[in-house]
Amino acid sequence: PFSRPNLGPASYDLTLGNEFRIYERGRKEIINIDSDYKKITKKVKANTLILPPYSFALGITKEKIKLSDNICAWLGGRSRFARLGIQIHMTAAFIQPGINNKQALEMFNNSPNTIKLKSGTKICQMIFERTEGNASYKGKFRKQSSL
Repeated sequence: PFSRPNLGPASYDLTLGNEFRIYERGRKEIINIDSDYKKITKKVKANTLILPPYSFALGITKEKIKLSDNICAWLGGRSRFARLGIQIHMTAAFIQPGINNKQALEMFNNSPNTIKLKSGTKICQMIFERTEGNASYKGKFRKQSSL
């Protein structure tokens, strides 16, 4: 849902949802890059995520994002999390024009400390950019609403 206090001059703060995918620590197998991430992770619904040191988890935004065909956006981490050693996205920062989905978050704890993340926390920001002409994303995550 839209929240006016989350709106900035050129960005919008997104909040952390309550759905996560956790990788099992210490898996011995080699993971093929074509592997389905759903088969090598455990889906967890919780209001709190405990992220151990140097570990990775997938999260998802509470908000569903819908962009017109002439607007794209970028996900940016918030400095308060960077100062704690948390990376909010690894590589998927770009949000395509025409998207209508919740944003997956690739969260990594770069610190030696265990970090507690709470659902509803302003976790990242979406920075808007106008495109030249119209374009619309047709990929498999176009209408993603769940991890």
